[in-house]
Amino acid sequence: MRMSRKFVALLLLLSTFTPPAFAVDIPTEFSFHGSGYGHGVGLSQMGARFMALSGQTSEQILKYFYKDVAIETLDDSKILRVNIGHLLSTAKIATTLKTSPLQISQGEVGAQNADSVFSNADSISFSIVGSTVSPRITVGKTTQLLSRNRIFTIRWSGTRYLEGPDTVVSVTHTGLTQKYRYGQIQVRAVKSASGYRLELTNSVRLTDEYLWGVSEMPSYWPLAAIEAQAIASRTYALSKAGIYRSACDCDLYGEISDQTFLGYAKEIEKKFGVIWKDTVTRTAGLTITQAGVPITAYFFSSSGGKSELALNAWGSSRSYTQIVEDPGSLDLTLNPRFVSWDRKVSQSIVAAAFLLPDVVTLEILSRNESGTVAQIQATSSGGASVILRGETFRSRTKIPSAYFDLVSVQN
Repeated sequence: MRMSRKFVALLLLLSTFTPPAFAVDIPTEFSFHGSGYGHGVGLSQMGARFMALSGQTSEQILKYFYKDVAIETLDDSKILRVNIGHLLSTAKIATTLKTSPLQISQGEVGAQNADSVFSNADSISFSIVGSTVSPRITVGKTTQLLSRNRIFTIRWSGTRYLEGPDTVVSVTHTGLTQKYRYGQIQVRAVKSASGYRLELTNSVRLTDEYLWGVSEMPSYWPLAAIEAQAIASRTYALSKAGIYRSACDCDLYGEISDQTFLGYAKEIEKKFGVIWKDTVTRTAGLTITQAGVPITAYFFSSSGGKSELALNAWGSSRSYTQIVEDPGSLDLTLNPRFVSWDRKVSQSIVAAAFLLPDVVTLEILSRNESGTVAQIQATSSGGASVILRGETFRSRTKIPSAYFDLVSVQN
């Protein structure tokens, strides 16, 4: 039997027709409920406070949170290169004492090369031009553009490099100004993924010039807790000293990725700065070691009730980390903000965390003994799934900790 051409065409059309897919609801945000603040590995600062209030010593606190360690005196006189400005396009350094101008030199100046100074200034502005640093100096009301170079060194009086009255310098970038009193500052052009950028490094002596400026715990907390923090901060810095990182022209960053370095502002903190400075001085050299070597003394603000292993958090084993009870972190009087917290995270941030175009569902697959999320899985509207460690997810989404539950999604 012959079929008409119109009927054949209709059959062909029906055979190729695909019913429209149902639209997938893509959540606009995800809600989380959790406890604690930070990665949970090593010394719990809230736990240290709790134990100090209970009469425990700094040594007892440290040996509780770090496994199989000793506290011994090591040489901490090393010079550290501390990054105080990362991936910058511009920066400014100024003296706070007009009778003591800054000295700027081309290149990285050693302690014995003070004669290489080629200009003095009240302030110096830096910008990146191509692959070089371009400095503009100001003396009074006069400005002068200096020849470009890959690196410059800035010094001021009152340091171990230059005699004269004690001078404090201010460093301004990205809308913030910090004060520094010690050492010298290097400004270097470093290649990055975004092209060349400025890296600012303050070279300071670890034992005092650096540690006096570390700000990782309130100085009004119980003395044993402050001592534990001073020893942990010294130990962490010693574990990084001399391991040069070209990306930042430094041994360690002066921010939370290593430990916060406020410089002179910490030392002159109203009422309590002197307590921190005295604690650092009094504990000079005391270091947490394992087999005679400084450990990487990780620390964090508070946990969800137990500390965490480095292996669980980052996938790299550290024999001195362990899971221990941390009741201080769950004390509402001491830790009212982070005993319990709730956060909402946007779709775009969650999708970016998993490197997916979007996320339709989230699922907690497993937990660690500490209570942190071990693995969390995201599935996109296209059906692709990606699994992350709980700590990786925390870091990328900026939620307080990996001690969390998924509460809901919002469409």
